[in-house]
Amino acid sequence: MTQDTYINHKIGILAIETYTSHQYVLQSELETHEHVSPGKFTIGLGQKGIALTGDREDINSICLTAVHNLLEKYDIDVTDVGRVEVGTETLVDKSKSTKTVLMDLFPNNTDIEGATIVNACYGGTAALLNAFLWCDSNAYNGKYAIVVAGDIAAYDKGPARPTGGMGAVALLIGRDAPLTIDLRQRVTHASHVWDFYKPDPSKETPVVDGVLSQVCYYQALEDVYTRFCDVMSSGDVFGLKDYGVDTAKDTYFCFHAPYNKLVQKSFGRLCFLDARRRFHSTTAADDEEDDELKPYLTKPLEETYTDKTLEKILKNKSSTMFHEKMKDANYAGQWIGNTYTGSVFFGLASLIDRLGGGDGGDLSVGKSIVMFSYGSGALASMYRLQVRETTTSKHAKFSIPKMSSTLQLTQRLESRQKVAANELDLALNTRAEMHHVGAPYTPVYPTEGRLLPGTYYLKEIDGQWRRFYERISVDADFPVVKEEDVPLAPLSVLEKN
Repeated sequence: MTQDTYINHKIGILAIETYTSHQYVLQSELETHEHVSPGKFTIGLGQKGIALTGDREDINSICLTAVHNLLEKYDIDVTDVGRVEVGTETLVDKSKSTKTVLMDLFPNNTDIEGATIVNACYGGTAALLNAFLWCDSNAYNGKYAIVVAGDIAAYDKGPARPTGGMGAVALLIGRDAPLTIDLRQRVTHASHVWDFYKPDPSKETPVVDGVLSQVCYYQALEDVYTRFCDVMSSGDVFGLKDYGVDTAKDTYFCFHAPYNKLVQKSFGRLCFLDARRRFHSTTAADDEEDDELKPYLTKPLEETYTDKTLEKILKNKSSTMFHEKMKDANYAGQWIGNTYTGSVFFGLASLIDRLGGGDGGDLSVGKSIVMFSYGSGALASMYRLQVRETTTSKHAKFSIPKMSSTLQLTQRLESRQKVAANELDLALNTRAEMHHVGAPYTPVYPTEGRLLPGTYYLKEIDGQWRRFYERISVDADFPVVKEEDVPLAPLSVLEKN
């Protein structure tokens, strides 16, 4: 399809719902528990909290929770859904997909397309782009698509463990959306690298080359950003001349966020790319670039990735813009941790929650959000979402203020139960044991007072490895359990450790 023949159906995101565990550990207390210097996780990683779960939840249960709550909160008739697609890298079965488990939420509706897409941190974006293309096609049947992206990010004991987390985000997709995408404004990076992978199916934890992974993140970001700017600067189509971070007015950014400090450094590198582009532009030949940056503007990019002096310069120069354009999107990730495929969408939910509310919300009509998704291996995409008002009576209930008031994400995060730092080790040790003991298996972690109403949980794995789930009633009483009252881990786990 050419630019001239493209028909914009205003496809995009109609609604959004999130799920993360009701328990978390403070990163400052984790520093003490791990006997590391103060600030190593809170300043060095830029993280504040980390969500955790024991053996009562898995990828199926957290996706069930997110999707069911989305359907209920927006009163969606399940027969109006024609596509459900899942993005994850947390597998509990090498054949049966999480998408098929979700079909229990759609009684009397078997005509639902989609599957589960597996790729480190990127599967949710692949599922989302598939849903956008489905809604944009000539064969579109008018039904909604649902995309759910989620993971339980678990790491072996060591320096990577504080970068874990857990959660899922469910998105309702359709035409005449309040948060729309022009599919011509998307670019993708694909390459073959061994920066992060999971070769052992008996373990949840990955093999990670941390230094290489950071470089791959930078390279993918710079590749898509350079081409994205070229697309957006195409005056005959979009009319945004010399598009860049500093010229993208009324624009926010959401990045895949393994940890907040990497996001901040990466945003600084976008400013660096803008400076290099200006320096090499014939129209900018007379511009006076900052003396601090000049020595780096002609260096090969690969020689700049580990330069600490440049990193500090870029942090200082981009600090104000970073806080203006990314602070609110990063809030949830700082308190939840990495959710792999769900990470970039938690950023979107966080931004909507904090800036989209009511008449005074800053995320108003005409504002834009640039999304960057990265997955190791490696795959990455950059695209732009734009806020608009819906025009059909059918979609009058969908809006950015509605998403914000329904999410209440900041309030939900602030109301969680803080648990002791050693609970992270206990929970991950129990999850690791569950993967080794075989079937049948009955989870040992508690549900009462720990799982919120509306939460799905794993009831049992039977002798044939089949998993069965139950849901805490949305009308159930939720007894308040203070973190100092009782440990999260059950006695059987405490005795082993």
